[in-house]
Amino acid sequence: MSERLDQIKEFYQSDSTLAGVLRDLISVAKILIVFMILSQIIFGTWAPMRAIESGSMEPHMKIGDIVFIQDLSRTSVITQEDGMTSGYETFGDYGNVILYRKYGSTAETPIIHRAMYYVEAGEPMWKGGPVATHAGYITKGDNKITNRQYDQYSLCTVPIREEWVIGVARYRIPYAGYVRLAFSKVIEILTGKSQDQNRHT
Repeated sequence: MSERLDQIKEFYQSDSTLAGVLRDLISVAKILIVFMILSQIIFGTWAPMRAIESGSMEPHMKIGDIVFIQDLSRTSVITQEDGMTSGYETFGDYGNVILYRKYGSTAETPIIHRAMYYVEAGEPMWKGGPVATHAGYITKGDNKITNRQYDQYSLCTVPIREEWVIGVARYRIPYAGYVRLAFSKVIEILTGKSQDQNRHT
């Protein structure tokens, strides 16, 4: 046992390049493990960060921002309608911004838009609009120029089911996602495959 401890001590005190690189890798691994554990505890997911890749949520979220997403197992969705009643605001407007999968599909890039209100099956999705085939959220981007209509007009023509919601946006780091977006684009070019898991529109 003491011999093993001596070897470990010698490794950490060594001046060799290889030992230095290995020590750095071990330090990075420790940081990543701590980050993943804290992410699971706080956000309910091992990978809570998502990079914004479109301007549909401007001015409150911009292309290149990193957004932290909290899993629904750790929180619940407050719609804009409910937020206006209670005074609850996030990201510059009432209610929560949610990350969801269109039609529940894992093959497409997730969408991050605001939950406007909730409708039940059989109710019109908006005044004079089509009837909801099932219960769910009506959603919309915050950009008043490019997203004047609800997502359910064309982007996802049915309400967003609860099980399609990946999580709720909690924090934003401006422009920190540009490196990730650039890296994903390079991988797409090299492999011909989309790297959509950590990106959204």
